[in-house]
Amino acid sequence: MGLPALVPTEEIEGELAWQVDALCAQTDPEAFFPEKGGSTRDAKKVCGACNVKQECLEYALGNDERFGIWGGLSERERRKLRKRAL
Repeated sequence: MGLPALVPTEEIEGELAWQVDALCAQTDPEAFFPEKGGSTRDAKKVCGACNVKQECLEYALGNDERFGIWGGLSERERRKLRKRAL
């Protein structure tokens, strides 16, 4: 019996294929969803070394993710990025 998949098998080759290579899947997920006022440093450090950081950020922006660190950015940082893009 193998490890449970983080993503349904049918989606691995689709929109979420990038998640297979995401470094965050190999680390503590709590680091990516810190308590209000908590440090984002550890999560951002992982994101900085991740090969799919851009895909992750695009997913978060496209799906209006409101919580957590995605693509190396916090929700506040993603909100600023969206405002600049308008």
